[in-house]
Amino acid sequence: MSTSPDTRTLHGEFLRIAAAYAERPALIVDGETLRYADLRARAQAIAATLQRTRSASPGADDLRENEEAPLTCVLGQRSAAGFTGILGALCSGHGYVPMLPSYPAARIALMIRRSRARELVVDRGGLRLLADVLAAVETPLRVLLPDSEVDPALRERFAGKHTLLGADDLADAAAWTAPTVSSDAAAYLLFTSGSTGEPKGVAVAHRNIVRFLDVVRERYDLRPEDRFSHMFEVTFDLSLMDLFGAWSSGACLCCPDAKQRLLPATYVTQAAISVWFSVPSTALLMKDTRTLEAGAFPGLRLALFCGEALTVPVAAAFAEAAPAAIVENLYGPTELTLACTLYRYEAGDPALAEADVVPIGAPFPGMRAKVVDAQLREVAAGDSGELIVAGPQVAIGYWDDPARTAASFVRPPGEDEVFYRTGDRVRLDARGILRFLGRLDHQVKIRGFRVELGEVEAVLRREAGVDAAVALGWPVTSSGCAGGIVAFLDDAAVDVRALRRRLMEHLPRYMLPTKVHVVDAFPLNANGKIDRNALRATLE
Repeated sequence: MSTSPDTRTLHGEFLRIAAAYAERPALIVDGETLRYADLRARAQAIAATLQRTRSASPGADDLRENEEAPLTCVLGQRSAAGFTGILGALCSGHGYVPMLPSYPAARIALMIRRSRARELVVDRGGLRLLADVLAAVETPLRVLLPDSEVDPALRERFAGKHTLLGADDLADAAAWTAPTVSSDAAAYLLFTSGSTGEPKGVAVAHRNIVRFLDVVRERYDLRPEDRFSHMFEVTFDLSLMDLFGAWSSGACLCCPDAKQRLLPATYVTQAAISVWFSVPSTALLMKDTRTLEAGAFPGLRLALFCGEALTVPVAAAFAEAAPAAIVENLYGPTELTLACTLYRYEAGDPALAEADVVPIGAPFPGMRAKVVDAQLREVAAGDSGELIVAGPQVAIGYWDDPARTAASFVRPPGEDEVFYRTGDRVRLDARGILRFLGRLDHQVKIRGFRVELGEVEAVLRREAGVDAAVALGWPVTSSGCAGGIVAFLDDAAVDVRALRRRLMEHLPRYMLPTKVHVVDAFPLNANGKIDRNALRATLE
């Protein structure tokens, strides 16, 4: 691949493909098929509307001397308006911040405040939250409802504070003006769980995601005839492979309906999926429900997995179900742009006999991986250590958090390049293959989502009114994935039922404790700290 400076942008790649494949299907959602020409027109109409309202609000994009691109929040889920809202934000010259209607209104408002966005695109599914969100955001917002009309009562309630625009206010696509956007600007900002009790924002540049797309298009020969699955929510960075893997190759994104999401094997067949991408848990569900039968998916040519450890039995079962498919295990945190290492599963591979988990393999082209100790010095061959990674997919950093960025994006001794500290414990085996061994900290993965247990604990302390709370991932496998979260409190006066209701207002479902235990007193270790291992032992 070229080593010259890359000036391309994410929306530029979409527009290039949309012009070349205008009449091909780009998106199937809610029973509607949109051609690339349709998708482009809707996106440009949203972009033109955002540009028009922006120009009418002088100084609205003043970002306190930060050089990152301004941001537009998109509140939507698996809808044409949600997808075109993302594209519209990008085509307007902004990065996008995805949010789900299933989130509590308080968390959505927090994300808007943290991102310092002044624009919000909302699909029909997000309308029920809009009043509560707007009431909680002090900064004036320009709100666009591309597939709905504005409720007059809502407009009147927030008159003088927030500007609300509906479908009738959309500009013509022809009014869109191509923006000038640096490839170093943020293409998207994703909020992941943070140890301080608030979500942390990871800013990823256009150059980062464009580079990732270059790698996967070349490696997997992505083509216009492909039909992509969409099992990830847009708040999960892996969703960008679904959306822009398809939309940068002329392929079609096939969005499953509610029933198909519950029956993924049926979805693969009904939607004639050729490119499958999911967390391994989805494949495990298919295996456990006996829908992953040999030869079940003859039309699949790619079966890709990421987000958590892929076990050998699950990989083997999927390979038998999709005999014509390439099966690969991908690895990478959000800070390294979706995935940065990969390993191709092949039956009979001797490397698979060493553990029940498929290796994470070798770095993407142009990426460098090192296994280091706590001082960032490379460990001896075969020893375990922390995985650090450098290369063109290393993200901008944490939004408005220079201290956290400096701690995680580092230059090891003797290196000029910035490496990201993954916090993952790995080992480089004798074959030069990276093997994932688990997390170094209290972060766990639940259904593919990274969760900082410290964030759950902070919300528990606040909502329960206690000085100490402990959250444990349980049960946890050796790969660092957890089935759920169990919480411990030492105040018998806490109304656990009422607490659970309050937690639902502040945490996504996957972060809600499945059980809350009240103990007489927390056990302490020799250092006087709460003994988490002793608490964990009570669960065994």
